[in-house]
Amino acid sequence: MQQIINFFLRNKVFLLYLFLMFLATVFTIQSHSYHKSRFINSANFLTGGIYNSVNDVQSFFNLRHQNKLLQEENNYLKSILYNSQGELKNAYDSTQILGNYKFTPARIIKNSYALSNNVLTLNKGKKDSIKQDFGVITSKGILGIIDKTSKNYATVLSILNTNIKISAQLKNTNHFGSLIWDTKSPNIVQLTEISKIAPLKKGDTIITSGRSIIFPKGIRIGTIENFKLDDAENFYTINVKLFNDMTNIEHVYIIENRSKEEINSLLNNE
Repeated sequence: MQQIINFFLRNKVFLLYLFLMFLATVFTIQSHSYHKSRFINSANFLTGGIYNSVNDVQSFFNLRHQNKLLQEENNYLKSILYNSQGELKNAYDSTQILGNYKFTPARIIKNSYALSNNVLTLNKGKKDSIKQDFGVITSKGILGIIDKTSKNYATVLSILNTNIKISAQLKNTNHFGSLIWDTKSPNIVQLTEISKIAPLKKGDTIITSGRSIIFPKGIRIGTIENFKLDDAENFYTINVKLFNDMTNIEHVYIIENRSKEEINSLLNNE
């Protein structure tokens, strides 16, 4: 404490000079609009530079996370390429099947997961050739179906929406049913109408069945959390834990089935 007092005593003239200069500067800025505007502009430039530097530092330390996401993305795309060829080669021309689907990257600008009928908004619309009933997925799994579009945006009926059903199946067999949501948890959806003869165990993977014109076969959905037979004991209802964290999603892919119109035309003429 004595050293601090001695410091002020030794430098009292210089400190008084700094104090008076500070007061003079403040009074000058307050009394002259030109000086005041220059000061504000300088302050904004300084704080803007600081914020930019902080953002650069944060971006640098976030590179590892972004690289991990890119790695997952590449791994997922490779999985679609190689696994689909293996799964489809006995029944279809796998190159032709893969060629029927166009993937368009997009970003979620509004997410909803706490309602009974959740809707998301994407930053792609009609100008990007996005239409109703296109599928939407992430690098981890299925997300929903395009509902409405404007010039620049599109809304998506989330899988956490009671108004949609999605055809899904067990990855290890061809037993399939309808994917719905009971509104209880944003992490769990239900796969219904699975025959009681289907071999089930906790941890088995659930995928899209390919039995609709929206999603190709093999898009990941989640894993079996638990299951039970219905009252008639003919079909299982399976609780599926989603691969996606529906509360934390930003980057997605929109899927267009290029054969959709041809298939619909064929079905409508039956």
